Amino acid sequence: MFGVRRHYTWIMADPLYLSLWFPDFSGPAMLPHLFAVLQQFPYSPQRPGITYASVQPVSWTEASVLERRFVPGIDPQNAVVVAADLIHDDYAYVFDAYWDLWTPDDTGHEWSLIPSLVKLIVQGEQFDDGAYQETGHIEIDFGLDSLFVQENVELTDETQAKIRENLSKLVEFTRKAEKNTRATSRRLWSESDESLPQKLIARLQKVQ
Repeated sequence: MFGVRRHYTWIMADPLYLSLWFPDFSGPAMLPHLFAVLQQFPYSPQRPGITYASVQPVSWTEASVLERRFVPGIDPQNAVVVAADLIHDDYAYVFDAYWDLWTPDDTGHEWSLIPSLVKLIVQGEQFDDGAYQETGHIEIDFGLDSLFVQENVELTDETQAKIRENLSKLVEFTRKAEKNTRATSRRLWSESDESLPQKLIARLQKVQ
């Protein structure tokens, strides 16, 4: 008898994004949408709140006009106040926050809930030649999708359980970010031709 052999599919990691679009995003109207999205985010108890904010004029090639780090992190209401003083339709606003994801150690055998960086990017409609049309009024950068696929770790029952927990957090935030913020459209995407569900299917393949 031959036991089950785990099948490894090596997959290139790609940044994973959630893009949200809103019906009115001109000037101060963007602030309630920003606040609503920040309220839905499941902040890490280990690194709570918004830990960084920057304000970017005109395009990403320009120098930022404001950068602030917060230790400890600030709550969503105070983060919105940072942006409110510099609201322009040709500006973008970047906020750093952390959520806890199951992450393996170097051996792949021990798992811990580790704070993982997420960037929330707010784009005025005139910023960077209307880049919001492609990437959203609010774009959330989750980092590499390997956090949710774990392609370099042996596929065991525990690995699958941790992957499912991380994915559940992603799906739940995506659902809340659309449902509770008046967003009219959303898109979960990466720069790869292969979607996250496709990668997961390839990852979870087993052969006898």
